[in-house]
Amino acid sequence: MATYIVFTKESTQDQSELDIYQSKVGETFKGHPVNILAAYGPQQVLEGEAPEGVVIVEFPSTAAARAWYDSPAYQEVAQHRFKGARYRAVLVEGV
Repeated sequence: MATYIVFTKESTQDQSELDIYQSKVGETFKGHPVNILAAYGPQQVLEGEAPEGVVIVEFPSTAAARAWYDSPAYQEVAQHRFKGARYRAVLVEGV
């Protein structure tokens, strides 16, 4: 069953750290079955406050999503995201 990870950037803390993250995150997808569905595109807020940005990535299964997210390669790069901004990340299974 398709599984999605939804990242919402709530606030930027250090743009230089985010720039490092952006320059390295693509490499972490190599060897993982991932489809990027949305990445910081235009938003139309329907309810609540708008995040600074939204990224939605699709994997064929929860196991595949966790294999990427928990991988040493991604966790190393993610440290720059953690320093650069406040995010929410949610893994959700499709129907």
